[in-house]
Amino acid sequence: MAFVRYIPCRKIPRNVDQFELPCLGSLRAFFSTQKLIGDEPVLVRDFIHTALYDPIQGYFSQRSKSVGVLERSIKFNQLEGRKAYMKLLEKVYKQSDISWFTPVELFKPWYAHGIAEAILRTTNLSVPLKIYEIGGGSGTCAKGVLDYIMLNAPERIYKNMSYTSIEISPSLAKIQKETVAQVGSHLSKFRVECRDASDLAGWKNVEQQPCWVIMLEVLDNLPHDLVYSKSQLSPWMEVLVENKPESEALSELYKPLEDPLIKRCIEIVEHEDDPVSKPKEIWSKLFPKPRRSWLPTGCLKLLEVLHAKLPKMSLIASDFSFLPDVKVPGERAPLVSTKKDGCSSDYSSYLDAKGDADIFFPTDFWLLERMDHYCSGWRKMEKDGTPSKKGRKRRTLTLDTSAFMDEFGLPSKTRTKDGYNPLLDDFKNTKFYLSVPTHNTK
Repeated sequence: MAFVRYIPCRKIPRNVDQFELPCLGSLRAFFSTQKLIGDEPVLVRDFIHTALYDPIQGYFSQRSKSVGVLERSIKFNQLEGRKAYMKLLEKVYKQSDISWFTPVELFKPWYAHGIAEAILRTTNLSVPLKIYEIGGGSGTCAKGVLDYIMLNAPERIYKNMSYTSIEISPSLAKIQKETVAQVGSHLSKFRVECRDASDLAGWKNVEQQPCWVIMLEVLDNLPHDLVYSKSQLSPWMEVLVENKPESEALSELYKPLEDPLIKRCIEIVEHEDDPVSKPKEIWSKLFPKPRRSWLPTGCLKLLEVLHAKLPKMSLIASDFSFLPDVKVPGERAPLVSTKKDGCSSDYSSYLDAKGDADIFFPTDFWLLERMDHYCSGWRKMEKDGTPSKKGRKRRTLTLDTSAFMDEFGLPSKTRTKDGYNPLLDDFKNTKFYLSVPTHNTK
């Protein structure tokens, strides 16, 4: 089974040795002097958010060319096989000096066309089609979806639709507009809102109508929290990051649980109908040991906002289900990786990421589904502590990328001459999650 990852943090097979050089150079020395937090300890999610998104020192802010744009689509049918494909990727990366190319970019337009087909096949076409994309990258998905709907849907669907990109990066927002503008008729339907999608205030003027929300490789970069306990029988404690007064090094601080978002996330993670909770409980009593657990609090916060402001939304998300070679300890731990001038390295601690490294997480799709139901109101507890008796409000489905593309895409378009298909064969650790509302919305 082949697993893929980005270089330094996106999906390229691990055997591309040219991208795996263990060197950091002067970049690490520069960032090691930077101060990402103040004198007061901060939760791990706040540290990660600063390390990735700070306007001055954040990883994405430092790299204006972090997301690549291919000049032209790859002609997979003209490649002999895997070796030719890998050689082409090596050439593209060397020529562009780009941190990564997303799958929607590598497989354009076919990846986006599969998403558009899934939307058209499952949406209510009697109402105007509204699409929101969170973290739209270079705009390739937006253009591909608009292209497909323009060519394959009834004319009235394309004419009356709207596509809104919610993008936190000003530089990427500009690139998205330029990409979509390649087709003049798209401009009247497309707009970019430069803001944080998890900020509730940004959605104040949104109509609560049926819509679609697209999130491609968004969940992996959402901030997570870390909790720690001395053993499986000990209570969880919040982990905070603080500066050591006597040095520039960062260290962890442990405190009793206080943060409401962390508490809500733990409630969902440790729900009693977890299929593996009972065996874990028995094992922990026999062999107690310290434990560390990474909680997708950034994802939970985003889902809470989306369900509050877009209760009739349908959701389609794609991300990693597993990451190879993770050195950071803990359940659902992230890969922390950097790249400069073709040199890449993975860190063994998230505290080493000081603006020079990407921090990205695997997605627990079982937990994602649980959080989705929780945020819709189905899984929440009543005020007296009893489980809610409200009916299920979402219909959900998790598919491997290969299964999703077999159903909605055109796999023949990404197949090489000898039958090798990188989209289907190399993306075994990625999945799609689809969630649509039921009629039980009260």
